[in-house]
Amino acid sequence: MEAKKNYLSWSIRIIVSALFILSALAKLSKGQLLDSPYFAISTFEVKQLYTLGFSEGIAPYFSRTLIGIELALGLLLLQKNWLKRFIVPVTTALLLVFIGHLTYVTFLSGGNSGNCGCFGELLPMTPIEAIIKNIVAVGLLVYLYKLLPNASKNGNFWILTTVLFASILWIYMLAPIQPPASNFTVSALTETPQDTLPEVTQVADTLQKDIPVKKDSIAKIEIEIAKEPKKVKSGNAQFFAGIDKGRKILCYFVPGCDHCRTAAKELTEMRKKDASMPPLSILFMNEEADLIPDFFKDAGASYPYKIIEIIPFWNILGKGKDTPGVKYFWNGNEIKYYWGITDNKFNASEFNEYLHKSYDDLKKINPKL
Repeated sequence: MEAKKNYLSWSIRIIVSALFILSALAKLSKGQLLDSPYFAISTFEVKQLYTLGFSEGIAPYFSRTLIGIELALGLLLLQKNWLKRFIVPVTTALLLVFIGHLTYVTFLSGGNSGNCGCFGELLPMTPIEAIIKNIVAVGLLVYLYKLLPNASKNGNFWILTTVLFASILWIYMLAPIQPPASNFTVSALTETPQDTLPEVTQVADTLQKDIPVKKDSIAKIEIEIAKEPKKVKSGNAQFFAGIDKGRKILCYFVPGCDHCRTAAKELTEMRKKDASMPPLSILFMNEEADLIPDFFKDAGASYPYKIIEIIPFWNILGKGKDTPGVKYFWNGNEIKYYWGITDNKFNASEFNEYLHKSYDDLKKINPKL
């Protein structure tokens, strides 16, 4: 009987310990374990902590400390000191806090969509899935508490503090907090063949010369072209000076992102088929920036770009949004915005329709134009 209890006790400790250690390491990973700690932890801060009201000054410290605590608890579950009196209750309490937070987030979002961030970007998990996982873990810990004997001595508390501080310190060393840097760097590439392509009005003039039409039809075309949205500031002039003049496309890409490369390739194919397509510029996240030449090789063309630091990039992309991002501007007005790889992902055929909609048609979609 005692051997069975000991077997069950160790089984539960190993399972819950593995969950906590994996959760900590996943928050420091992108596609593989510990492949990009700073990127992963910065993404966790922007997508999870900023939404909770954490400031940019506090979030970096809270994220690293929290991940260090998770790692420490996972490790401490595998030792015997203060296990029943301290480690199991604290681990259970932390899980209950996570459950409360996830329940609140699910209630606010009105559904069960998006990644809760429990395992970072490495293993996406919806809030409901995370709640179920945490409830099961709490149940296992409650059962473990009953299985553990009441030790007359709790052991050496210094082991707990040593493991805790060592874990937190390791996280800070693995993903050091970087000092504030400029939000973007200017690319060497400032012009591409796309900038020499004719504007919409020039294309229309060419069509009028090649195709015989009635005078009243020509007047109608000229009036149609003349109609355009009022000029506004999009906030992107700091990156590209002419972004708010006429029709422009602005993309938000990560150099190593396969989905971003696919979107860029589709845009290049569209450009080859349609000379009237607006000029395209790119804001790259400063993550694997050395892959940018390879990115353009994959895309089939080079475009003007800027490199943006990780956290400012996520902020510019927009709350709750993901890459790849593709925006269509007309005189600084945001006409269409695609982002992520789910419901709002880039759709080349639909985007092509938006590019050819008249001002009147666009105004029916967005009366504010």
